[in-house]
Amino acid sequence: MSDYKWNYCSLGGITRIQIATGEDIAHLGELDQKQWTVLSCPTAGLNFDAATLKILDADQDGTIHVGEVVAAAKWLTDVLKDKDLILKGSDSLPLNQINNRNPVGKRLLSSARRILENLGLNKNEISLSDVADSTAIFASTRLNGDGVITPATTDELQLQALLTTILSVMGGVPDRSGEMGVDAGRIEKFFDECAAYSAWRKEASDHAADIFPYGEKTAGALAAVEALREKAADYFMRCKLIAFHGDSAAALDVSSERIASISAGNLAKEEEEIASYPLERPSAEGLLRYDGINPAWQAAFTACRNLVLDTEYPGAEGVTEAQWNAVLARFDAYRKWLAAKAGETVESLGIEAVNSILADDFKGALLECVAADLALAQEAEDIAEVDKLLHLLRHFYSFLCNYVSFTDLYTPDRSVRAMFEAGDLYIDERCCNLCIRIEDMGKQAETASYGGMFLIYCDCVSRTRGTKMTIAAVMTDGGVANLRPGKNAIFYDRAGEVWDATVIRIIENPISIRQAFWSPYRRFANAIVERINKNAAEKEKAVNGTMSDAAEKVAVPAGAEEAKAGEEALKKAASGFDIAKFAGIFAAIGLALGFVSAALAALFTHWYTPLVVLLVLVVCISGPSMFLAWQKLRKRNLGPVLNANGWAVNSSILINILFGKALTTVAKYPFLKNAPDPFAIKKTPLWKKWLRGVLCFLAAFGITFGILYGCGTLHRWGLFGGGAAEQPVAEHIADTPASAADNN
Repeated sequence: MSDYKWNYCSLGGITRIQIATGEDIAHLGELDQKQWTVLSCPTAGLNFDAATLKILDADQDGTIHVGEVVAAAKWLTDVLKDKDLILKGSDSLPLNQINNRNPVGKRLLSSARRILENLGLNKNEISLSDVADSTAIFASTRLNGDGVITPATTDELQLQALLTTILSVMGGVPDRSGEMGVDAGRIEKFFDECAAYSAWRKEASDHAADIFPYGEKTAGALAAVEALREKAADYFMRCKLIAFHGDSAAALDVSSERIASISAGNLAKEEEEIASYPLERPSAEGLLRYDGINPAWQAAFTACRNLVLDTEYPGAEGVTEAQWNAVLARFDAYRKWLAAKAGETVESLGIEAVNSILADDFKGALLECVAADLALAQEAEDIAEVDKLLHLLRHFYSFLCNYVSFTDLYTPDRSVRAMFEAGDLYIDERCCNLCIRIEDMGKQAETASYGGMFLIYCDCVSRTRGTKMTIAAVMTDGGVANLRPGKNAIFYDRAGEVWDATVIRIIENPISIRQAFWSPYRRFANAIVERINKNAAEKEKAVNGTMSDAAEKVAVPAGAEEAKAGEEALKKAASGFDIAKFAGIFAAIGLALGFVSAALAALFTHWYTPLVVLLVLVVCISGPSMFLAWQKLRKRNLGPVLNANGWAVNSSILINILFGKALTTVAKYPFLKNAPDPFAIKKTPLWKKWLRGVLCFLAAFGITFGILYGCGTLHRWGLFGGGAAEQPVAEHIADTPASAADNN
């Protein structure tokens, strides 16, 4: 249990740790993990300094865990004298603020001074811009601790020339100075290749008679023999089969019919077909005669004869299989020597240059240069540590405000944004300020709905970059009637770049209590309109059907009188007017009006009765909807959305009603007085609107009150006293004389 005294604050209705001093950061390792807002977060999809995220992700697994944050906090506070500098987020650090009493701090101070010296800067502070270009830091240095040497590493001309040669045949690796160089591995491999190539060529010199039977022409002679190897083997096998079975000679030779099948065309174009014929016409004699060679193979055979056969068997008219096999055996040593070839990488240098390199033996000198460079490895690493120090000094406190607590999210004026916020979505005369980049829509579908927020998912496309991304926008104000999948919008990322956005999915939840108040009436009005439209469509269909049936039944009249009778019949069928039916309807309407009149009379018995009825109606209709909305709005939680994005959120991230007002802004227009608009729809006078509203309310209240009063509900509530004047409407109607009902 830690004795450190922590400071707490309330953010979004949740108690959280407040990082207020450098000492708070130094003691992060003592903070109970149950009090951290986040336990891990991904490094992808964040609007945060990428280099700092890479530094914090020590194991480079793409996720930053609590242990890595604590380790970074300890390292940073140990090497600084004034820990409160971390809270300022400065991009420069005075050298006298580096804690040289700490072994790591001492090395950092030395490295910082070396960086400034290499850059030719004479100042007492170092900044992020100073360490931003590592190439510039090492540009003027020969040794930089990376184990890579370049021709500029040494002043000896022979070593410079040799390094240039090694680079040309072995390739190189980038040095910290930005130049290409070689490391110890390439130097070792180069000299090994030289030694192997030299030994391979020496073997050829020591056994030249066996390896090169035809001297300098051996390579060409082998190529000529190999070109005929398969074809000659085929020829001699055919000869042996004929000797074995004389009757097979015709089958083993090329048939005249096969030649006849191509003789009608241009035979020069049939070289592939002719090349498939035997090398020579086979016979039991088994001699490959020089004067009967297949014309398609004549050029290859002539080259073989000139290079090999005439040398081995001068004046011969042909060659037997045994003689041919003896020729092939002459190349065995040469083939074996070729198969053992080594050092091909340096072959382009030539054997003389390779032997000269081996004789000079500069391998040791080059490896000494590499060793001298590696001796500065720790100092070079410390220079990289200076970069780490400055990045953490600049960005670590901001990271903590998005990890340990969420103060960046709950900034009252929204001047600071949380690192997971992607930008602003403009849609339907609103701007949604809280937008999050989505990495996995599948996970969002599983868990995001638990947050109780109204979410709009959009696919965004940047025309300038040619890239795509998906965002989730939190909507906290305005109406929802015009929102639907497929609706287009505009998204601005944190850098101000424009993206074309298209709504792909909406998770509906309450947006405001005001919206919840009107939602029952909107649903009722929509249901009425839908019902009226449906009934109108059914009536239209029925009328059209009736008129069509009537038109088919009416006979075409022959004379004027019959025509007039037909018209009257058609009108009667179209109207379908039934006087008895409409009498019943009018009677029902009269009864209803009488009922409503009685209800209204009872309604105004006391001055407060209409107010009570109004309050009852509002509570009964809008109350449940508003209560449910209030419950959800105060518990809206961003945590499920972040969890689906790979975060391990350890605490609720509430988007309560008050905070939600800051996250969505709605367009506001000034009142225009006497603004001419030739296409504007003529507005209804205000008094008419009020009159309509009053009449609608009176009708609704009267009907409702009449029903309640008729059922005796209000009487039982004690809203009206006893007496004949307060007789329930149901009884009043029951007591109405029959003659009065008949008159109605």
